[in-house]
Amino acid sequence: MRKSPVAAFAVFFCLLAIAKVQAAGLPDFRPIVKENTPAVVKILVEYSASGSGQRSARPLDNQEIPEYLRRFFEFRGAPPQQRQRQSMGSGFIISRDGYIVTNNHVVEGADSILVRLTDRREYRAEVVGLDARSDLALLRIEAEDLPVLQLGKPGELEVGEWVLAIGSPFGLDYSVTAGIVSAKGRSLPTESNGNYVPFIQTDVAINPGNSGGPLFNLDGEVVGVNSQIYTRSGGSIGLSFAIPVSVVINVVEQLKQTGHVTRGWLGVTIQNVDKNLAESFGLDRPRGALISQLQPGGPAEKGGLQPGDVILRFDGAEIHTSSDLPHVVGLTRPGTRVSIEVMREGSAKTLKMAVGGLDADEEPSILADSAVGAGGGRLGLVVEEIDDQLQSRWGITGGVVVTEVVPQGPGDRAGMLRGDVVTLIGSYPITSVAAYTRAAERLQAGKSVPMRIIRRGAPLFIGLKLD
Repeated sequence: MRKSPVAAFAVFFCLLAIAKVQAAGLPDFRPIVKENTPAVVKILVEYSASGSGQRSARPLDNQEIPEYLRRFFEFRGAPPQQRQRQSMGSGFIISRDGYIVTNNHVVEGADSILVRLTDRREYRAEVVGLDARSDLALLRIEAEDLPVLQLGKPGELEVGEWVLAIGSPFGLDYSVTAGIVSAKGRSLPTESNGNYVPFIQTDVAINPGNSGGPLFNLDGEVVGVNSQIYTRSGGSIGLSFAIPVSVVINVVEQLKQTGHVTRGWLGVTIQNVDKNLAESFGLDRPRGALISQLQPGGPAEKGGLQPGDVILRFDGAEIHTSSDLPHVVGLTRPGTRVSIEVMREGSAKTLKMAVGGLDADEEPSILADSAVGAGGGRLGLVVEEIDDQLQSRWGITGGVVVTEVVPQGPGDRAGMLRGDVVTLIGSYPITSVAAYTRAAERLQAGKSVPMRIIRRGAPLFIGLKLD
């Protein structure tokens, strides 16, 4: 059946009306750009070129060069100076007297830093402080009555909200891109395994040169600092990450006051809770951060936390996964007394303790008082006593070494490997093969139990379930 021309026109105008309604619902970014662009700056950084890997040009003998080319190779005055390596990034002004926020990786190791404003004024900047863990830096220029940006309120940004970035991607000054918040609280560990920034993930087009620039909400407030992208091509593919304003406020205040940053610190090694572990610890579902190791003499040990505790809440903040804990602990001022809710041996318990500072020695060392073992039979593991050399190497006392994993047995299904050292089964410390055997005999069939092991020197909990 053919449609009449009148019906076709009706459909066309209907679609056009829908498109106009949809377009009318889109945000107008023009006021945000016009009002805030003057406080966004371009940062030009210069580094000394290293001599390694560079060839020095050998002056050519005039006899080797034809007469008509000689003038191109003759030095005019002194020989050329060593070239400088340059890079660029973005930043933004937060005070009228010249404080500027950018990324640590933009200015770290720089010999000179030049800040350029939208009106083409240029200033030499000094570094007030750097913080590699958050990838933030605070600069200052000698100027007054500068335009400034307003920082937003922490915790108000929502997934799906429109956001806008201004920066200088690939040197294209003051480019504007927009998108939405894709996720919050993204955990992106650094090379040093630090994990103190709950990154904002957006689909805003961010490219090299945008680093350090502001991320705005529709109220024109800075909600984040653009820091990094995920890419396979070198350009934006819609996965960009920004440092949230909660971290920015905390770090900037400390850098302005002291020039360095001190973070809250517990002195624990943690891991996620899977389904088997949740069942073995008496949790209704996988959640929380499981403590697998304590720093000897650290704040957590002094506060009464134990290996095997599952942290469910820290100072009122719910801990959904292990990556949530460093985010909230890091923003806590050292010395603050907090309440920590844990699940211990199937029962909820609340502890009060003082948070330490990250300046303390944070290298974990394995405790000697935790042990888990397996000896064959019910657990499907063949074990033997641990030798003195291995105990000394990993800093433990007691435990049993797994020498064989029975295929399809409980240990195999739980992911046990040859060479694992079992130090704890449930609440029973394993100090010998005999202790392991007694603990294995006490286990109930069909019930999951947490087992603490040392694998290549690192502590780890696994959930083991008997048939």
